[in-house]
Parts: sequence; structure tokens; C-alpha cells
Amino acid sequence: MTDTLQMLVIITAIALATFTTRVLPFLCFGSREPPAMLSTIEKNLPPMILLLLVIYCLKDVQWLSAPYGIPELLTIAVVAGLHLWKRNAMLSIFAGTGLYMALVQFNVFSFL
Repeated sequence: MTDTLQMLVIITAIALATFTTRVLPFLCFGSREPPAMLSTIEKNLPPMILLLLVIYCLKDVQWLSAPYGIPELLTIAVVAGLHLWKRNAMLSIFAGTGLYMALVQFNVFSFL
């Protein structure tokens, strides 16, 4: 298979998969109300995914050696505080990423 043909096949498969996942709820439920369980999942899934991402990010932190996870905990506190204060996810994400990168790259806690 040529590179161009292979690319077209892959793009077509991805487009069909995306379209199918978008159309499937309308085919299954039509105009009637979705089940209560689905509404519960829809409401609780984003916080659960974020919690899993935080746990995944903290799994390799060395809590018993310097800097004892201080950059991570400080960044989590700043992101949570910013989000509770401004209710702006993009601000929280960019500020948290920038703060964490600054703390790690400049070895702010190297004195520990």
C-alpha cells in the first residue's frame, strides 16, 4: 500500500469511528429521555477523569527525598485556588503548567 493510500484509509477509518460515536446516542435514544444512570455518568465523569489524571501525575513523585513533592503540592494548591476563585479552566491549566515548569526548571527548592 502506498503512503498516500494508507493515510487516506486511516483518515477514513478515524472519521467513520468519530462519526459513529457522535451518531450512536441519537440512534439509541432518539427523542426520549436517556436513562438516569447515563445522566449520572455524564455528570460525574469529568471530575473522575481529572482525579485519575492527578493521581497518575503524582505516582512517580519522590515523597521521601528532596524536594519532597513540594512543587507538585504547591502547584495543585495554586490551580485549585485559581479555579475556585476565577472559575476559568484555561487560566488554571496554563497557570499551573507555567508555575510547575518554573519550579522544576529553576530548581526553586534546591536548598532542601
